[in-house]
Amino acid sequence: MNTDSTGNSVHSAHSLHSADVIVIGGGTGGYSTALRAAALGLRVVLVERDKTGGTCLHRGCIPSKAMLHAAELVDGIAEARERWGVRATVDAVDWSALTATRDDIVSRNHQGVESHLRHAGVHVVRSSARLTGPRSVRTEDGREFTAARGIVLATGSRPRVLPGLEPDGHTVVTSDDALFAPGLPASVLVLGGGAIGVEYASFHRSMGAEVTLVEAAERLVPLEDADVSRHLARGLKKRGIDVRTAARLEGAERLPGGGVRATVRGARGDVREVVAQRLLVAVGRVPVTDGLNLAAAGLTTDERGFVTPADWSRLETPVPGIHVVGDLLPPPSLGLAHASFAEGLLVAETLAGVASAPVDYAAVPRVTYSAPQTAAVGLTEAQARDLSYDVVVNTMPLTAVAKGMVHGQGGTVKVVAERGGRVLGVHLVGPHVSEMIAESQLIVGWDAEPGDVARHVHAHPTLSEAVGEAFLSLAGRGLHQQ
Repeated sequence: MNTDSTGNSVHSAHSLHSADVIVIGGGTGGYSTALRAAALGLRVVLVERDKTGGTCLHRGCIPSKAMLHAAELVDGIAEARERWGVRATVDAVDWSALTATRDDIVSRNHQGVESHLRHAGVHVVRSSARLTGPRSVRTEDGREFTAARGIVLATGSRPRVLPGLEPDGHTVVTSDDALFAPGLPASVLVLGGGAIGVEYASFHRSMGAEVTLVEAAERLVPLEDADVSRHLARGLKKRGIDVRTAARLEGAERLPGGGVRATVRGARGDVREVVAQRLLVAVGRVPVTDGLNLAAAGLTTDERGFVTPADWSRLETPVPGIHVVGDLLPPPSLGLAHASFAEGLLVAETLAGVASAPVDYAAVPRVTYSAPQTAAVGLTEAQARDLSYDVVVNTMPLTAVAKGMVHGQGGTVKVVAERGGRVLGVHLVGPHVSEMIAESQLIVGWDAEPGDVARHVHAHPTLSEAVGEAFLSLAGRGLHQQ
C-alpha cells in the first residue's frame, strides 16, 4: 500500500478491493463514523472528494466561530471604552491578519482530523464515489470497493441558492463563501434569519457594516422558542441591525459599479429599497446526493432531497446495510455537526454489532453564536403545549444575578416543565450562553425534575447561577423570584 505526501493511504487499482465499512463523505458525520468503526476493529474505507472535515471545518462552524470570536473582541473594546472607562479604540481591522489566524486554526484542526484517521487505520480515498449496488462503490478513477457489513452515506449539504441570485463570491455570497469574500463590506443585506443568517449579520455589524436582516417568517430563528426570538431580535436591533421579519425579497440586481439593489416587501405590504455592497443568501441548505447513483442500490430521496431511514434507531435506509448520517437526514435530525457526531457513533456501533442507544434529538443542544447568543435544548413552550403537556414556565433574567450585571448585556433563562413532572426544555439568550447549555442538555436528556436540579449548587458569582435560580423558583425555593 502506498501513501501520499500527507501520509494518508492511497490505493492502486489492485491494492484494496474490500472493507467491512465504506463511508462516502469525510465531514463530521463521515469521519466520526470511520473513526469509531475502526476503533471497534472494522476495516474502513473513507471516500472524500474534497478535504476531510467537510463544510463544518473548512467553510462553516470552525472558521465562522473564529471570526465571531474576533468580532467579540472588537465589541469588547467598545464596551471597555463606553462602560468601563478603558480608553481603548479600534484603529482598523487588518483583514489579512484576521483571515490568516482563522486559516491557521482551520489548518491545524484539519491536520488533527487527518492524523486521527491515519492512526486509526482508516483508508482514505481522495475521490468522488458512486454506488454500483447495495454493497459496492466505484470511485471516479474506476476503482471498485465492496463492503462486507455496510455503506454509510455522509455526503452533507450545500447552501440553497435562489434563481437569479447565483453567488459570485464577491457581491452575492452564501455561507460557504461569505468569510472568504475579499475584504469587509461597508453594508450587507442578509437574506435569512435562521442561525446562519443571524450569525453573519452579527459578525458584519461588529466589524462596522450597516446590516439589514430579512426573514420571511414572523420571527428570527423561527424553530426556537418565541421568547428567545423576541430577546434576540431586541438585542440585534439595539446593536443597530435593521431587522425585518415577515418580509420577502421581491427582486435584486447587481449594480454596475458594484453592490446590489434589492426590493424588500414588509408584512404590511410596504416596499423598501435596500442598497448594499454585499448580499448574503442564508436561506437554508440542501442535501448533496447528485452523482451518488442512489438508484443502483435501490434508494430514492424524498421531495426535499433527503434520504429517509426506514429504522431511525439504527439510521438504516430501506436497503439493509446502507446507513445515512448528517445533513442527508430529514427532521428530526437537526443538520448540526454535533448531532452528526452522535449519528456517526450510532451507525459505527450498529455495524460492529455493538448495542447503541438511538440519538435523542430532543436532547441535542441548538446554539446561535451571535451577539447576543442563543442556546436551547428540548421543547419550546409552544411545542410542549401542542403535545398537550400541562406546562409550567419560569423565566429568570441574567441580570437577576451579579455576574449578569457585570456583563451588562441582558439576557434571560426560560425553563419549560411539565407541571409536577420533568423538565421539557431550557432556553437561554445572552452573553456566553453557548457555554452554559451543557447542564441543561443533561437535565432534559435524563428527564430530571426541577427539584432534582434545585438540589445542586451553582458557583457564585457566575452566569449559570441564573439557570440554578430558575430551577429553584420552579421548585418553590427561589431566592430571587420576580
